[in-house]
Amino acid sequence: MSHPEEKLTELGLKLPDVAKPVAAYVPAIRTGNLVYTSGQLPLRDGTLIATGKVGGEVSAEVASDCAQQCALNALAAVKAQIGDLANVARVVKVVAFIASTPDFTGQPQVANGASELIGQVFGEAGQHARSAVGVPVLPLDAPVEVELIVEVA
Repeated sequence: MSHPEEKLTELGLKLPDVAKPVAAYVPAIRTGNLVYTSGQLPLRDGTLIATGKVGGEVSAEVASDCAQQCALNALAAVKAQIGDLANVARVVKVVAFIASTPDFTGQPQVANGASELIGQVFGEAGQHARSAVGVPVLPLDAPVEVELIVEVA
């Protein structure tokens, strides 16, 4: 398998700097062979790429792009903990929170923005368990927040 960051380059993407926490926590923490990220918002260059509710002001397609950006930010937090994404043995779990209107039921499709990126970057090691949860509101009025659990070789 090619190096995860080479895969990102092939996809026209690059890891951002680790997003600064918006409260009293750290972006990621390692315990044993697992790295848990904090929930990552769809920040790009320090700014949310969208705000509002999915099914309202934010389309499912834009929200899926937000989920992808959240996953990129989570991978940056993982890399900051382990030094090299090639040390990821497996992506164990992806949790996506989607701030959505009460009638919106496409949370799984939104979360695919994160899951598909993880699959493209890590191949078989990127096959993961997942939860896609609709919530009334997220920090800073972000439409999506994603957290990862990864196993390190």
